[in-house]
Amino acid sequence: MTDESAEPGSLPHTLGQHRVVFMEGGRAQIEYTAGMHMAHSGGVVQGGFITGWIDAAMAHAAISQFGFDIVPMTLEVKISFFAPARPGRIIAEGWIEKSGKTTCFAEGLIKDTSGALLAKGTSTLRLMPRTKVQSDAAAAMG
Repeated sequence: MTDESAEPGSLPHTLGQHRVVFMEGGRAQIEYTAGMHMAHSGGVVQGGFITGWIDAAMAHAAISQFGFDIVPMTLEVKISFFAPARPGRIIAEGWIEKSGKTTCFAEGLIKDTSGALLAKGTSTLRLMPRTKVQSDAAAAMG
């Protein structure tokens, strides 16, 4: 898959997205670049970024299975941290474990470029029609 344009101020840019490696068949892999500005004491990447990377990979996996006409809305997410993530390249993977018509259960992980497992996560996603999400957002903005 080609690199995505991470427009300044966009969510992919804020998260340090480098590129979407693949999205197919309920699986996705995304590369991120963790910067020092994402780290706290001792150069350890803050857990919110790690959670965001795993959450995004699981959402991309849902889109790869159900198409771009849905928006996967996170109802619940749980992350377990195994080792510190450091600035540099990070790989996020997500996959759909089980799904129904409007809800699916996803899993994901983060690893460094050597393949060391840094964190794992699970999520319950609500599959919302994109048109409904967009119309609700437009109505909320006035």
